[in-house]
Amino acid sequence: MSSADQLTLGGMPTRLFSCTPSRLAAFDCPRRYRFTYLDRPTPPKGPAWAHNTVGAVAHLALATWWNEPLAQRTPQRGAELVERSWGRAGFRDEAQSTRHRRITAGWVRQYLEDVDPAHEPLGVERTVGAPVGHLALSGRIDRIDERPAEIVIVDYKTGRRGIGADDARTSQALALYVLAARRSLRRDCHRVELHHLPTGDVVAFEHTEETLARHVARAEATADDIQAATDTMESGADPDDVFPVATGPGCSWCDFRPSCPEGRAASSQLDPWAALAEAGE
Repeated sequence: MSSADQLTLGGMPTRLFSCTPSRLAAFDCPRRYRFTYLDRPTPPKGPAWAHNTVGAVAHLALATWWNEPLAQRTPQRGAELVERSWGRAGFRDEAQSTRHRRITAGWVRQYLEDVDPAHEPLGVERTVGAPVGHLALSGRIDRIDERPAEIVIVDYKTGRRGIGADDARTSQALALYVLAARRSLRRDCHRVELHHLPTGDVVAFEHTEETLARHVARAEATADDIQAATDTMESGADPDDVFPVATGPGCSWCDFRPSCPEGRAASSQLDPWAALAEAGE
């Protein structure tokens, strides 16, 4: 039997819904989900965002840092890795790109001041996967730490908004990663942590079986809605009817805004570096 199937009580296999946390989250706007995962060719997107460049480079530098020889795992080396892998997508001009390259390098350097380079993580950019309820879940975790009693899911954040305690508690992605990591690594896991690079803040949440079950139930309900809409569209229904647009302030940040008339009407166009400007750029 395929890993994407499981037996029901009647002995017949039930197809699991294959997904990642980001795939489930995309259904917040059903049209965005359709554009991302179903429509081919994929509808045109807008330009790259500068804040995505910042996040991608910081994550890459921190992942690469753990592959360095122990003697070279210094805070300064982390900053150098940012400089080495920097991209320019989304920035207004070279001056803005240079400024934020230095800012991002500073974040990584300062963050690594408090990281023990000899305490090897159990996983870095580790892909995990497991059946969770009627989901065939997979995803990539920024870091999995091995602590005395259990493993801990660590997620890096680079947004200027900052983080609060509720962000760790309410993150569906982190909760699902707990369950997938348990199955993949056969280790106990309850704790999730968000590490905010710009401020050095760390917020954590200790999941219980009850809180995890609530996240799974919500994820399964989303998966059911996605599957029902997909089946209905494939039977000949109008895609715009079964995958309706959900307009709101987030439309300004949607990659598919150029391909969505309702989204353009409901939002104002932002410069690709707008998230940097919010921070006083």
